[in-house]
Amino acid sequence: MGEVPVAVKTEGKFKIAALTSIEPEYQLAEAALLEQILKLLGWQTDELDPAIPPANAYAGNWHFVIAANSKERLDDLSYDFDGLKQLMQAENITTLQLIWRESDSVIHSRNPFPIGGVVEDPATGAAAAALGGYLREAGLIQAPAHISVHQGVVMGRPSLLEVIIPTSGGITITGTAVAI
Repeated sequence: MGEVPVAVKTEGKFKIAALTSIEPEYQLAEAALLEQILKLLGWQTDELDPAIPPANAYAGNWHFVIAANSKERLDDLSYDFDGLKQLMQAENITTLQLIWRESDSVIHSRNPFPIGGVVEDPATGAAAAALGGYLREAGLIQAPAHISVHQGVVMGRPSLLEVIIPTSGGITITGTAVAI
């Protein structure tokens, strides 16, 4: 744990928040846990992007990252809510960070959040920070880098999270939000 600085500025009618995570870390996924998660999601291992290995990523909370090999796989989200909730609670996982990489700087994300009582979170800054840290620490991107994460689109609550990844230290996330 540690301090997470947050800055807010106004641009037009929007308030833009920026948070900088604590030092990120990651652990490659254990095969048995990955198998359980994939079963609860109804996903197969051949639907994963081999360039981004499944991992548990941390930037204040643990987020389990799984990269799909197609946008169609990512968009088709239906899972065992209660089963995933129980597993995530047992494994101390806050969200699943399901992603599809459109390009080196654009990622699409869906974040099942059953432990929060919802099927999916439309914008998860903490998960975006953990993802940015994982990509840097695992050598999957060249830092410094800037990645745009599109989340909430399929659920009708489009969000854009900007992930600023320095060569070391915490990951900065900026974005806008709307009141619900």
